[in-house]
Amino acid sequence: MTDRATLIAKLPKAELHLHIEGSFEPELMMQIAERNGIQTAFKTLEEAKAAYAFSNLQEFLDIYYQGMAVLLHKQDFYDLTWAYLERAAADNVRHVEIFFDPQAHTERGVAFATVADGILEALEDGETKLGITSHVIMSFLRHLSEDDGFALLEESKPYHARFIGVGLDSSEIGHPPSKFARLFAKCRDLGFKLCLHAGEEGPPQYVQEALIDIGADRIDHGNRSMEDEGLLQVLRDTQTPLTNCPLSNLSLCVIDDLKQSPLKAQLEAGLLVTVNSDDPAYFGGYVNQNYQAIADALDLSNEQLIQLARNSFTAAFMSEADKARHLSEIERVLAA
Repeated sequence: MTDRATLIAKLPKAELHLHIEGSFEPELMMQIAERNGIQTAFKTLEEAKAAYAFSNLQEFLDIYYQGMAVLLHKQDFYDLTWAYLERAAADNVRHVEIFFDPQAHTERGVAFATVADGILEALEDGETKLGITSHVIMSFLRHLSEDDGFALLEESKPYHARFIGVGLDSSEIGHPPSKFARLFAKCRDLGFKLCLHAGEEGPPQYVQEALIDIGADRIDHGNRSMEDEGLLQVLRDTQTPLTNCPLSNLSLCVIDDLKQSPLKAQLEAGLLVTVNSDDPAYFGGYVNQNYQAIADALDLSNEQLIQLARNSFTAAFMSEADKARHLSEIERVLAA
């Protein structure tokens, strides 16, 4: 029998829940800060690394926004994205669908085009140089208002053809999906796929609003859907994907131990669940580390790991032909 680490390493995968700003490693942050002549709160790299420690979602968001303050120019966003793609390639990731948070940049004076052009150029190079295909999901910050979201939608209009979908992230508690119902209805009319963070810290009601009331194409996290049998039935019947992020859940104390992760139960319930890294620079692991950690904690079988890899492509926003090609590649790798 193939050992877990070998199997995980050789399986082709897609990553569907990745905040590009959350892949900002402290080494790169310090390099870009120096390049841009920005004085950070950290005197040394060791201080910066120590700051990448937190006990809840809000503490994480505080350092997350502080770190991205050094990103000012197109090259900065290119370098950030390229560094992630190189790590993804090392983990045998063949397709990525990344979130980016333009409001976190435009509200500090960085032009939308500066952000988008840097990210998109790196993704284009990722396909030609690394063989990684990609889609971009523009996220709305839920702690801001729905009117702010509409303003972003208008500002981003020249780039709409280059984004596959829109998302909803940032502080969940107190900002239910229903707060943005009109905005997501407009986005649906424009042809965007809808991805909403729900049920990470928020209650099952948030998952219901995202899934049933708004009609999300994918639920990001969705852990607390396990508390509602009705939600489970809808998720099972519709095969709406869930993007589980094990090390993120552990780092943010959503769970106290990876053994508490609902991932295995979700698999066994027939849900279309995937494994992702979320904000890997802050949560201690990219895709393969998340696969390895959750496989060890929950004693996942080789077949379950293979199913998770298959799910990652099935749940992706790609054509049926491309899905079939990637799924065939998994079978080819296993046969070899």
